[in-house]
Amino acid sequence: MATLIAIDHGNFSPADDAEAIRKACEGWGTDEKNLIKILGHRNASQRHQIRLHYGEIFKEDLIKRFESELSGDLEKAMYRWMLDPADRDAVLANVAFKKGSPEYHVIIEIACVLSPKELFAVRKAYQIRYKNSLEEDLASHTTGDIRKLLVGLVTAYRSTIDEVNARLADNEAEILHNAIKAEEYNHEEVIRILTTRSKAQLMATFNRYRDDHGISISKALSGVKDNDFVKALHTTIRCTNDHQKYYEKVLRNALRRNGTDEDGLTRVIVTKAEKDLKDIKEVYYKRNSVSLDHDVAKETSGDYKAFLLTLLGKED
Repeated sequence: MATLIAIDHGNFSPADDAEAIRKACEGWGTDEKNLIKILGHRNASQRHQIRLHYGEIFKEDLIKRFESELSGDLEKAMYRWMLDPADRDAVLANVAFKKGSPEYHVIIEIACVLSPKELFAVRKAYQIRYKNSLEEDLASHTTGDIRKLLVGLVTAYRSTIDEVNARLADNEAEILHNAIKAEEYNHEEVIRILTTRSKAQLMATFNRYRDDHGISISKALSGVKDNDFVKALHTTIRCTNDHQKYYEKVLRNALRRNGTDEDGLTRVIVTKAEKDLKDIKEVYYKRNSVSLDHDVAKETSGDYKAFLLTLLGKED
């Protein structure tokens, strides 16, 4: 379930919101609190309408206005919040593999957590924004086995049918086990299975692996150190098998490391607030015996803190 508390459609006026936002951006100082009060309670469709009306009325792009009015972590969070979801994921993907130290896990999140329809929309948005295909840019920024895995993940159009082939799960669980046992992590069959099978089929395969060998495939890979490809495989499996548990760990690491990882924190909250962030919050509480709201409030500050708490469904 979502944590976003959006305004009722009957009380929503994109023109009024556009006017109020313009007012908040005028004068000697930006009224960040009013921006948060408005936009922290608008869903993706409403935010899209606000942006369109703002552009029509004031002849400027609202997102570009925010780039000049806001700064720091709040500016980055608000910028990503105002993008349409598919366009936002396209931006996240582009930023991830162009960093000095590529963040392959962000690409894997997008490819493995989104539905096939959503992933197709991201690829389309990427093409429009960057004039290249996502797979083309990925291929030019990666090499070897990482390239094979990531390109395979983003180009796959997985079936959404929940029907599972038990015999296939049995066979492919054994293929994965043999590859891991032989330390042939980059075996072409491993990549084929992880990039082509439906989520339901993969989960059945992972369950069969655990039942047959007394250990989860995730744990079997977690002991392998200093291997970027194995880390990518591990992330692929975790995102496919239980993405809410995966995101809980991303948030925990972001908040409890030596210095808050604002990028990771912002990415999860902004992208999941309209989807299943409430469920992720429950996993976080069970794992840490403290609420996510509490830790966010403790580790962040100012308007950035207020915005994140609003998206979490809790006013500061």
